[in-house]
Amino acid sequence: MSKRLESKYKINRRLGVNLWGRAKSPVNRREYGPGQHGQRRRQKPSDYSIQLMAKQKLKGYYGNISEKQFRRYYDEAVRRKGDTSENLIGLLERRLDAVIYRLKFAMTPFAARQFINHGHVLVNGKRVNIPSYLVKEGDVVEVREKSKQLAVVLDAVQSAERDVPEYMEVDHRQMKGSFIRVPQLSDVPYPVQMEPNLVVEFYSR
Repeated sequence: MSKRLESKYKINRRLGVNLWGRAKSPVNRREYGPGQHGQRRRQKPSDYSIQLMAKQKLKGYYGNISEKQFRRYYDEAVRRKGDTSENLIGLLERRLDAVIYRLKFAMTPFAARQFINHGHVLVNGKRVNIPSYLVKEGDVVEVREKSKQLAVVLDAVQSAERDVPEYMEVDHRQMKGSFIRVPQLSDVPYPVQMEPNLVVEFYSR
């Protein structure tokens, strides 16, 4: 697990986007970056900086995972048949913390990661406490019985901020869901535009 030493909202302000589409994001009020130099006029970005920003957005969205781990996903996406950018999105969406977030068992990817680390999640009836665990098609993911009445879970389930995407099914009464299929980029409900093709260009330089 990578350490997150900075506020998730600082990630939003640095990137200049409301990365998770949350009403509390300071980007809704201040579109400029954090710090004393945040309001400086920005120069026209280079191709490299555009590609880097695309990578930082995608990496940040999934709980600001480590660069080493993100690079491994890219390498695996390259090895697989088909479009590398679609493969990359598929791998990221199969992460257990991403699945918990999509099923609305947690309010944010960061909360989903912590929820899994604390042993509240079962995959096919077995406890899994590794946020980067890759879920397979048909896997059943659920909140363990003792954790179903936790306030953080109930608040997330009742939140109207997000909907559960079509490539998953969920029963919020039983706190159980299933991963139906690996999605394509067009299926994933990102609040901001993601450009995995630019991420591929960044790493293949």
